[in-house]
Amino acid sequence: MTSKAHKTEKEAFVWIWLPGETKPVVAGRLEVDVSRGQGNVVFNYGKSYLERVSAGEPVMPIYEPELPLRAGILPLPEGLTMPGCIRDAAPDAWGRRVIINKTLGSKGAGVDTAELGELTYLLESGSDRIGALDFQRSPTEYVPRVTNNINLEELVESAERVEGGIPLTLELDQALFHGSSIGGARPKALMQDQGKKYVAKFSASTDLYSVIKAEFIAMRLASLAGLNVAPVQLTKAAKKDVLLIERFDRLPAAAVDGRKEWSRKAMVSALTILGLDEMMARYASYETMAEIIRHRFSEPKATLKELFSRLVFNILCGNTDDHARNHAAFWDGKELTLTPAYDICPQGRTGNEASQAMLISGNNNLGRLKSCLEAAKHFLLTDDDARAVFTHMTGAIEENWQAVCDEANLSEVDRSLLWGRQFLNPYSIEMF
Repeated sequence: MTSKAHKTEKEAFVWIWLPGETKPVVAGRLEVDVSRGQGNVVFNYGKSYLERVSAGEPVMPIYEPELPLRAGILPLPEGLTMPGCIRDAAPDAWGRRVIINKTLGSKGAGVDTAELGELTYLLESGSDRIGALDFQRSPTEYVPRVTNNINLEELVESAERVEGGIPLTLELDQALFHGSSIGGARPKALMQDQGKKYVAKFSASTDLYSVIKAEFIAMRLASLAGLNVAPVQLTKAAKKDVLLIERFDRLPAAAVDGRKEWSRKAMVSALTILGLDEMMARYASYETMAEIIRHRFSEPKATLKELFSRLVFNILCGNTDDHARNHAAFWDGKELTLTPAYDICPQGRTGNEASQAMLISGNNNLGRLKSCLEAAKHFLLTDDDARAVFTHMTGAIEENWQAVCDEANLSEVDRSLLWGRQFLNPYSIEMF
């Protein structure tokens, strides 16, 4: 007997929240195109969506460079097996594990995540995904896949069971399903509290130090250094640390029948902006991103300095996981605007030398300020401008370190582990 998880999904309909709207409209259809290679997924806009243009109704391309507003099946960008702006809305490693656990139970522990197919992951994941898209089996009826707001203790227990490949009870299954659509590899979920929406991150069984507190500290220090960063809170549930990151892709709207409504902000990852997918991610480059910002972003000069400052801070705090899915931009149908920074998390390192996940300039990705100095011209910054950023960032870290560690109740052992190794490692600031 074939399980539901192994059903081959042939099509899915894309629904989109247009700017300022609280209800989605159907935009078009995804289908598996076997003629172009096994697993390729292509898109075409629906007639009703394209007719909004001539009717003078609100409409926008899902993402102009990939999916312009025109009829017919749209060609895939070279090297991609599905449009990047669609892949951005799909679950990554953690969400896929949740879906495998949900559909296969204990059998999911050894299942290759590639076995289920992209359309299955789009249709089986929760509807409150990052950005302004969702996916349905129907082009005429939108039925959100949601669950009741679950408390943090249940979410922590659910995450632990998924990590161990243990089937979830119905209640625990629902607890994590809501967040199955969000990206990343670490245990996480979505939740709402006191009128705000959050991504909740949990510790993993493989953590060798307080990763959750380290990310909280890095995010708080980045904010105190003047970067545009998603607000964070540190709390506890089931005697474990939980990091709450306030979502910036949701805007509260007027309540309807006593229920709060939300509009959604469209987003694309830097990976999509660069025209790459996971198989080509090693070619992602800050230098290329800077060039695109100069031509296609709002407020390019300020955005270039912000991105350069984020690169510098990543190096100073030991965040080598700054890959192109950990950078993103809002899309309003015409231009791009850099989102607040997120996923700034110091990574473990055994020695001093470190490399960033994205190339900085040319083929250089060495995590040191010297690399940033060499790349400054791509961000329209002089050497003096770059050095001023270095001084400001290092000063902000040094000045606020103890207070933020106190705020996180970080132990002296973990402070010693992070300071001088992840934060302000001598290798990173050498020749500054």
